[in-house]
Amino acid sequence: MRTNRLEGFFDGVVAIIITIMVLEMKVPHGDTLDSLSPLVPVVLSYVLSFVYLGIYWNNHHHMLHASRGVTGSMLWANLHLLFWLSLIPFTTGWMGENGFAALPVAVYGVVLLMAALAYWLLQQRLIVSQGEGSIVKKAVGNDWKGKLSPLLYATAIALAFPLRWISVAIYVLVALLWLVPDRRIERIMVREAD
Repeated sequence: MRTNRLEGFFDGVVAIIITIMVLEMKVPHGDTLDSLSPLVPVVLSYVLSFVYLGIYWNNHHHMLHASRGVTGSMLWANLHLLFWLSLIPFTTGWMGENGFAALPVAVYGVVLLMAALAYWLLQQRLIVSQGEGSIVKKAVGNDWKGKLSPLLYATAIALAFPLRWISVAIYVLVALLWLVPDRRIERIMVREAD
């Protein structure tokens, strides 16, 4: 089975998730800058989640572009990833509406951790279906970002109750790690084409 239907479905669901997130932001009652101040945590949590969704969308695109096909286990792993990503609007809203309170910050981290593990599972299903010589396996290599991210999420979850702002800073740090363009798959694909 080709990857285009899986990519299209993923693209559509991510677009809906982003739309839900932005529609959850309520327009303030008032026309002054002071009326915007209660929205600062909401907007900040939205921006962070938008960046995360963009990172997942970008990396998913590259990973599937390097795939020769899709298997049934990859379809289920993709749905598993989408399940966790679909919880991002809820946790984003909860965190932003409550001024980054400890419990919402911790639950946000749990969703990020589970999404990271779900993405890893999808990646592993792709590698298994394509073999150890696959482009994705070559590109991933030791995958230090993929191994470090869950550890940082777990640390942030543990720190959320005593130090919630450190947890938020860790979430931003992980997003920044992944925001730096990862050209591994592109480099391997160019090398394989030569």
